[in-house]
Amino acid sequence: MAKQARPITKPTRSWPPLHKILLALAIGASGGWVADYFQVPLAWMLGAMLSTTVAAMAGLPVALPVLFRLAMMAVLGVMLGSGFAPEILDRLGDWTISLIGLAAYTALATGAVALFLRKVAGYDPITAYFSAAPGGLSEMVLAGAQNGGDERVISLTHTSRILLVVLALPFLMQITFGYTPGPRTSAGIPLVDAQLFDMLVLTFCGVAGFMLARLARLPAAAVLGPMFLSAAFHMSGLTEAKPPTELVAAAQVVVGTTIGCRFAGVSMKLVGHTILASIGSTVILVAGGLLFAVALHPVTGLPTIGIFLAYAPGGVAEMSLIALALSIDAALVATHHIVRIFLIVVCTPLVFRLLPARLIGRRGVPAPGED
Repeated sequence: MAKQARPITKPTRSWPPLHKILLALAIGASGGWVADYFQVPLAWMLGAMLSTTVAAMAGLPVALPVLFRLAMMAVLGVMLGSGFAPEILDRLGDWTISLIGLAAYTALATGAVALFLRKVAGYDPITAYFSAAPGGLSEMVLAGAQNGGDERVISLTHTSRILLVVLALPFLMQITFGYTPGPRTSAGIPLVDAQLFDMLVLTFCGVAGFMLARLARLPAAAVLGPMFLSAAFHMSGLTEAKPPTELVAAAQVVVGTTIGCRFAGVSMKLVGHTILASIGSTVILVAGGLLFAVALHPVTGLPTIGIFLAYAPGGVAEMSLIALALSIDAALVATHHIVRIFLIVVCTPLVFRLLPARLIGRRGVPAPGED
């Protein structure tokens, strides 16, 4: 039987040293530039993610404050919201069946991956359970740690899954579906063409959306709040503005760099074991999503490739950005991922508390609200 992973202290909220921040951003931006030069899909985020991951695993002092990610996730949220045109409201009825299928997929996939992580990868029951959810990285790390799981393993499993999915999915979709992306429209407008009033409106959507989402205790508030408010402004026809392309690229660099920095200070042995486990769980999740997409296509009339990406086990921002990069319906993808996040964040802790103690192996579960 595999050894239990040792619990670790909770990560500090203090601001990282300036040299770590500058080094991380320099490595991430350089990686993004190289990927963009070679026209890699989702270049700025993938390049930043890969280069920073290599640097972190090599022991280089890289780190980014949470504030950086929150700010740039808000930018991506505003950008994603700008893709919601007024006609989107007329399409929600077309997605009812696929959204019901999404709930079934989420439940079945989580159970299958938890079983794999427990029986094959040797995770303890609690860590396996919270590592298995196809999304909600921050929320699952927090909930898992509060309920006695190893937050280090949970975080690394989710992070490496996102890394694998974001890296492989654009190429996998082209190989599997024989899909050739159409012309890739720009995610925004050139900075020199930006109008002051439009930028003030988008800034309001980012700041106010984040604050309102935090007050409402929404999951992934930094991206969902700005996206909801931006979508509301755009669907109402009040604005058609999009964020500057340079700012969107910078946001992608920060998001990719943040993911890569999570590998800092982690032993190679733990990284290797967890990545192997994550590869297995990612295969299960991706294969399950593909099966559901193929099955739902004739029922819903939605494109198989769109459903597949809508079910893919990545984050809202990451998967929606891939949709934009591959000229796939970003509204379809974003809507399904929003629903998936709510299902995971709301239902996963609730189901955990309903499971028999003998099944999940609870140990020292704190009262609700305790850290």
